Amino acid sequence: MTQTVLTVLSIMVVLGLVSLLVPVAKKLSLPIQVLLALLGLALGVALVVVAPTSGEGVTKDVFYGLDNLGITSQGFLLLFLPPLLFTAGLTIDVRRLLDEFAAVLLLAVVAVLVCTLVVGFALNAVYEVSLLLCLLLGAIISSTDPGAVVGIFRDIGAPRRLSILVEGEALFNDAAAIAVFSIILGLITFEGPPSVSGALLSFLINFTGGIAVGWVFARLTCLVLPWLGDSGVAEITATVVLAYLSYIGAQEYFGVSGVVAVVSAALTFAVTGRAKVTPAAWDHLTAVWTQLEFWANAMVFVLSAMLASQLLRGLAWSDLSVLGVVVVAALVARVIVLFGLLPLLSAVRLVQPVGPRYKTIIAWGGLRGAVTLALALSIQANPYFKPAEEHFIIVLATGFTFFTLFIGAPTLRPLMSLLGLDKLTATQIALRDRVMALSHVTIREQVREVAKDYGIDDELRDQVIASETIELPADPDEEMPDAPIRPEERLAVGLLTLAAHERELYISHFRGRTISRRMVGHLIAAAGRTMDRVKANGPGGYTDATRRMIDIDSRFRMALWMHRKFGLDRMLSREIADRFERLLIVDLVVRELKRFNRASIRPLLGAATGRELGKLIDDRLESNKRALAALDLQYPTFASALKVQYLARAALRVEEAEYTRKWRDSLISREVYDDLLRLIRVRRVRVEERPPLELGMDLGAMIRKVPLFRDTGQATLDRMVQLLKPRLALPGEHVFKKG
Repeated sequence: MTQTVLTVLSIMVVLGLVSLLVPVAKKLSLPIQVLLALLGLALGVALVVVAPTSGEGVTKDVFYGLDNLGITSQGFLLLFLPPLLFTAGLTIDVRRLLDEFAAVLLLAVVAVLVCTLVVGFALNAVYEVSLLLCLLLGAIISSTDPGAVVGIFRDIGAPRRLSILVEGEALFNDAAAIAVFSIILGLITFEGPPSVSGALLSFLINFTGGIAVGWVFARLTCLVLPWLGDSGVAEITATVVLAYLSYIGAQEYFGVSGVVAVVSAALTFAVTGRAKVTPAAWDHLTAVWTQLEFWANAMVFVLSAMLASQLLRGLAWSDLSVLGVVVVAALVARVIVLFGLLPLLSAVRLVQPVGPRYKTIIAWGGLRGAVTLALALSIQANPYFKPAEEHFIIVLATGFTFFTLFIGAPTLRPLMSLLGLDKLTATQIALRDRVMALSHVTIREQVREVAKDYGIDDELRDQVIASETIELPADPDEEMPDAPIRPEERLAVGLLTLAAHERELYISHFRGRTISRRMVGHLIAAAGRTMDRVKANGPGGYTDATRRMIDIDSRFRMALWMHRKFGLDRMLSREIADRFERLLIVDLVVRELKRFNRASIRPLLGAATGRELGKLIDDRLESNKRALAALDLQYPTFASALKVQYLARAALRVEEAEYTRKWRDSLISREVYDDLLRLIRVRRVRVEERPPLELGMDLGAMIRKVPLFRDTGQATLDRMVQLLKPRLALPGEHVFKKG
């Protein structure tokens, strides 16, 4: 049997074992990384204890293949880092990330430097190892894995912005940690800058250069996408090429950070590429990348833990004491950032405040994962390090990773319970009971229908309805009492429900192709911000967030400035068209929210709350109507064209659904169905092209509209045109003031 066959066999066996661990991790409520590390340790021990006595057959072949994979440290990083980083950048909400960018930079870049310095100097003070080597270890362990904390935040319904903070931290501190690691490694091996200022300059060049390379590669990929003809397999292949070429190109050809390039490429593609593919193709693309990331994560953890288990055999008691110093120093570094530096950003209003309980979870939940292990193991084959130095780096980095996995991860949920984050509030309990009460009649009627369809007699039917399997309150019409849930709490719950439903409506419309790809990202992000502001500030937060959706934003103001300063109207025309389309979509969706409130929220939360929500919705409709009317009055032709376009998109969606229903009912063949879809795609291309918008700033025509100058001669009109300059005024803007 060849080495290639043995390698493939061993990898498939590992992935097969990994697949069995996934349901176990869910059942135990543990991050999958914990079980992956345990599997790797078990395989590492088995290589030493079981493999020599395994005799012949599959077991021996598998162990031999695992023991002779032959992946170098450079190959380790090249194979596994691009999928890990690209998936993280592809799946994060980039627009929400930009809202929290100051906090993300603090938690990522600044936190990496703080961790590197605190751990490095703490180790250097208690252990006779060079400061650079201690700083190198600090850089290696500064990279965090967000999985466990994000999962907990999702379970307890924490504001989405907190998950964005943790995900953004992990995304960027991978890049920052590897950049700092590379610089310190260069100083140790005499291949880097000789001074601190040189090191900082090298860091900036690596970081900004990586951003530029990734952006260029992603933009080029987006230019190629339309040529692929909506082929999902080709689009996915293009993104795989993008991830690996960004890494290799930046690292090998441009001499900048390949890791930063991959992150930059992923974020750029997440914003730009999404508008180039269909919603179904995007879902498929992200699903494939999630699978690639899972495989890469699994292999890194298992292989790293296997190697670490062999290296940890030489672990001494002195190593454990030094590991204790690393643990304490790393926790102190996170406390400094979260409880010391983050409040400073809140004080100057760069970020919204984060509560102490959530900061505690983030601090303790700073798990270390695949990137930390990969960096530590990359030291092993470096000829510049002595065996004792290798032992120092690998044992402590691996030991600290295992501490976060085997001590930190399992204690996260108990810590959450201790902080009271896992308990239902009185409001949630009252809502649960109300939902059950309202569902009682519907469920009872549906059970009767099922019993009738299947010929089950009334006695058995009534027995099931009365049994404990449908344990519901008896009176669904009873108004919710004021004691368990206060009116302001009901209103906050209703607003959260409205914001969440609004987000789902945007997604639903996008999947139905009635909202353009250009708009959907902005609208989904805006609905997410609304939810966070309601959680933080209640009704005031809802009003503020929804007002911001129709306000003139910074992009519009920049376009207006460019027009006034340099006479450039293309950007302004696009922004006006975007604003028009956004207002039209919001108007349609808010009308749907009004119906949703009347049909679903009002019965749940009571008539009084329903009326208050209805008033907020009506106020929002009125504000949106005024903003839309201002544009409609100025550009009536464009407004009509947009409305026609929306209806045409809706008609195509209905038509496609009808063809799909007929095909599923076997009324038409697959060939006929495919041809009908082809015709719809051709028509959809035309429908999705937004009509052009002319700003209507022909000075001669504008002057003629003024009654005083209606009969002015052409020569005089031409002189006036030379003297005047057209200027677009915003609603509420002063054209001139007295004096």
